Order: sequence, then C-alpha cells, then structure tokens
Amino acid sequence: MSANPPPFAPFEWQIAWRYLRARRAEGGVSVMTWISLIGIALAVAALIITLSVRAGFRAEFVDTILGANAHVTIYNAGEPNDTGRLDRTIPDYTDMVARLAAVPGVTRAAPLVKGQVMASGVGATTGVEVFGIAAADLATIPRIAQTDAFQGDLSRFGEEGGEVIAIGSGIARGLNVTIGDRIKLISPDGVKTPFGTSPRVKTYEVIYIFTAGRYDIDQTRVYMPFTEAQSYFNRDGVADEIEIMVEYPETVDDMAIPLLRAAGERGLIWTWRDASGSFLRALDIEDNVMFIILSVLVLIASMNIVSGLIMLVKNKGRDIGILRTMGLTEASVLRVFFLCGASTGLIGTLIGLTFGCLFAIYIDPIFALVDRLSGGNVWDPSVRGIYALPALLQWKDVLSAVALSLGLSFVITIFPARRAARMNPVEALRYE
Repeated sequence: MSANPPPFAPFEWQIAWRYLRARRAEGGVSVMTWISLIGIALAVAALIITLSVRAGFRAEFVDTILGANAHVTIYNAGEPNDTGRLDRTIPDYTDMVARLAAVPGVTRAAPLVKGQVMASGVGATTGVEVFGIAAADLATIPRIAQTDAFQGDLSRFGEEGGEVIAIGSGIARGLNVTIGDRIKLISPDGVKTPFGTSPRVKTYEVIYIFTAGRYDIDQTRVYMPFTEAQSYFNRDGVADEIEIMVEYPETVDDMAIPLLRAAGERGLIWTWRDASGSFLRALDIEDNVMFIILSVLVLIASMNIVSGLIMLVKNKGRDIGILRTMGLTEASVLRVFFLCGASTGLIGTLIGLTFGCLFAIYIDPIFALVDRLSGGNVWDPSVRGIYALPALLQWKDVLSAVALSLGLSFVITIFPARRAARMNPVEALRYE
C-alpha cells in the first residue's frame, strides 16, 4: 500500500467487496443488502413502467385525435338571414377552400356538412353525428380510410345518386348491422311544409365500417357523401365548416394568423389543441405528479442502503480500527463504505432498468394475460377513450429514472460512509 494511494484504488474495491459478502454470523448485513437491492430494483422498474405507459397513452391519444379529426376547423361567424336567425353556413366554400389550401403548411382543406340525427338499425336506435364529406377527402383521413381495422369498400362512396354511408364499428355493434345492411337516419330538421317542419327519414346502405381507435368516434361517427349531406340537411350550395389538415400539427398555433387571413373577415378558427388542450394539460400534470410520487418510492428504497451501511459500520468497527492503525486514511475508509452502498444502488438500478424495459416492451402479452385472468374488465374503453394499454419506451424517461436512482443512492451513501471514516480507531478497538 503506497503512502498516498489514488482514489478508488484496487484494495478499496477489494475491501468493499469482502464487506458486502457478509459471513453467516453477520447475516443481518447481508439481509439488509438484499432488501436494499430488491427495493431499488422494484422502485426503478415501477418508475420506468409508469413513465412508459403515460408516454404511450399520450402518444396514442394524440394520434387518434390527429388521425381522425381536423387539425384546424374554420367556421363562419354568421350573419342574420331573412328570418332573423344567425346563419353560420359558408356559401362561398369553394373559393375559401382554395385560399386555405394555398397557405404554406396546409396539406388538405375540405368542406364539411355536419349534423346530429337518430340512427335506427335492427331493433335498436342511437344518436350519431353525420359528417358530409367528398370521397376524395375521406380517402385521406388516416384513421378512417388508411387503417387495417375496417370492413367493406369505399369505392362506391360518393357515386352519383348513391345513398351509402360509412359508420364506426361501435355504431355497427349497437345497431346490429354489417356491410350491406341498411339503416334509417331520422333528422328532426327535415322537410319544410306549410304546416311546419316535418322530420326527414331516409334509409342508407352501410358500405364501410371503420375502427378509428377512439371509443367516442367509433360509437358516434357516420360519414355521408358531401352532396347527399347537403340535400339531407337542407344545405344546398353551402357548407357548415372547412376541415384543414396541416403538415406539422404540433405547430398548428403558428399557422392561426395565416389561416384567419385566408378565411376572410368573418372566419373563426378552432384547432385540435383548442379541443383537447385541457386534457393534454391534465396529462402533463398527472405525469409530473406520478414522477414525484414514484421518486419518493425510489428515495424510500434508497434509505434501506443507509440502514444496511449503518449496520455494516457497527459490525465492522474493529476492522475499521485495525485498518486505520495500519495507515488507511479517512478518505480511503469513506470510499470503501461509499463503494459498498453505491454498488448496491448500481446493481439494483440495473436490475430495475432491465425489468422495467422488458415490461414496457412486452406490455401487450402481459396486459392480455392480466385481462384474461381478471375476466376482461381491466380496461374500459368507454372511460379511457382508447382500446388498449399502450407503452412508449423513451430514452429520456429511462435516463431520468436511472439518474434519479443512482443520484439518490450515491448521495445518501455519503453520510454513513463519513461516519465510518471519522470513527476514532482507539475508541473502535477499546470495546472489541
């Protein structure tokens, strides 16, 4: 041993390793080491799993929003009509669509006719929301026309005189209908007669059934050809709104001013962030709260290292006295016991990292097993909106969990290690 050994010299690692391998007579130290290691591993795994699930839920939720809904919707502020009622329809929708489509960053602008009606199928009725849209525009909606979860064919959608519709899978289940069946749509605002407005009732053939991945969309949405919707809802020559898709939805707020200019002086704008911003902010708050709560669990698990090191220092008091009389410095003693605690934290973190990542990667079969064992009631899409528990493993989440665990493990190890380093060798040997 040199007079001034370098920090973390090989002999310090050797002593620390010998101390961690407690003899049978010192079994309490070994038990505390295992408890600390398992506690840290479970806390780190729980933190990684939770962050992955939260990230996956957010990504899936946002994807269903952007994949089945307009990124931006343009409305008309409205003008009083002949009856004195406010008319919000867009009469010059063709010119407006052309102006909006020319805005940089816009990938598609499409006129829509929208209305809420009652749908009647085989012994069942339900309320639905009808979207009147052109066939070419419907074909560009990813979660509706560009998905593997569908039945039927959209080739007949938009044919001249074709009384056909596309419906969500939830509507199909609720009305007990499938491809080729016909459902009846009933609108209270129908034909105007000298005796008042009578309900409009019309039957349509179901040619396409989609699953967008969002419970509320699949349960309520119906697509109808644009010209047919104009006729059905008394919107001849007008549209209710303009649906816009943009190239970069995350930066849609930066496009608000150009879009408003293109829409004209009576144009109003409503973005997907306006529609879902409160929910996304709630997710952000929940993510932060969950991280703090699970960080406390990591701290509690790390505190077991302190308990184990205190017991180790107490049991090794005589050894510390002998090492000090042999010339071992306070710094070397501190590093020895720091290595004991830090090694426990490091190994526990690596085990938790492995287990947490594997759980996030194979969450689908794990969730399927849990769902089957519990009778299939673990995940209710009517409450959570999406159909499965997703997980998205992100490096920033993994690194934050590892950094938190190692940081806490290393910091709290210093205090019992300093106590061992400052132990008086004479006092340590006097009572042995």
